[in-house]
Amino acid sequence: MDIFEVFVDMQATGNKIKQLRKQNHYKVFDLANALGLESEQAIYKWQRGQCLPTVDNLVRLSILFGCHIDDILVHNMTAGEDESPLLPLCA
Repeated sequence: MDIFEVFVDMQATGNKIKQLRKQNHYKVFDLANALGLESEQAIYKWQRGQCLPTVDNLVRLSILFGCHIDDILVHNMTAGEDESPLLPLCA
């Protein structure tokens, strides 16, 4: 398998972050505070699949949710040719 055929599904990852947040009884405001973010906007963008958390925030999320980073990211193993491996990151 070519590593360039593996992509992170931003929409599904956003849904997973929302699911894990709710399972762990975090409100968006509380999660933003726990991550040291200035506002909740980054979390809303993650949940909508508009961007992905930075690696630092993925590590923090995995600690807060008590899971592995791989449990947060959803991989799309059958990405189309026109999909870009460059994904927008925010906070």
